[in-house]
Amino acid sequence: MSTLKVQNLSVNIDDKPILKDFSIEVPNGEVHAIMGPNGSGKSTLSKALAAHPSYEITEGSAALDGKNFIEMEPDEISRLGLFLAFQYPIEVPGVSIANFIRAAIQSRMSNTKNFKAVDYYKSLYKKMDDLGIDRKFTSRSLNDGFSGGEKKRCEILQMAMLDPTFCILDETDSGLDIDALRVVSAGVNSMRSENRGFLVITHYQRLLDYIVPDKVHVMWDGKIVKSGDKELAKELEAKGYDWIKEELVA
Repeated sequence: MSTLKVQNLSVNIDDKPILKDFSIEVPNGEVHAIMGPNGSGKSTLSKALAAHPSYEITEGSAALDGKNFIEMEPDEISRLGLFLAFQYPIEVPGVSIANFIRAAIQSRMSNTKNFKAVDYYKSLYKKMDDLGIDRKFTSRSLNDGFSGGEKKRCEILQMAMLDPTFCILDETDSGLDIDALRVVSAGVNSMRSENRGFLVITHYQRLLDYIVPDKVHVMWDGKIVKSGDKELAKELEAKGYDWIKEELVA
């Protein structure tokens, strides 16, 4: 049972306010989408929640199941059960996919003696097959030389293996062709359950054709200004964001 609750969050970058009194609550079992034009603060939200050092949180809180994680280190946030998939996954030369995921899993275990390599690889290969990832990729360095689609599939693979209680997906559809988008979306949908919540951050509606949200929120100037169901995403796709601005100044 995992609920993400962000309250009155304000975030600066180089002393410039980006998020301004931002609040959202996503109950377990639900998928919420955040949409908005470039510069509205969408990616700032995900990076701030991931404890990126360049983002200064000046006010507010962010809690998973009532536990505020704003002051936590990234590894602590991960162990709490929060997974964040970024728009531009980093490359980690010299560290294989298999070893990276295994280390992440073992870091969450109270007793690593319980780790069973045979079971691990059985699960890893099954999930790689589901995501259309060649099993040879297990020996390749994490994201090193990967295409955009390969990086995104690899992130969803990590998410599936770590089995988090809450997932934040930042522009997961960026750089994906339609076939890769379908595969990645299917991987996400396979993890939807009443005990796991998702916050999907995207600029375009097309992702939401495959990962259908329970609620859609529109960000503008660092805060949520409008919320609705999946039909709101279709309206944004058809009309753009200018009408949101017109409503705000009316």
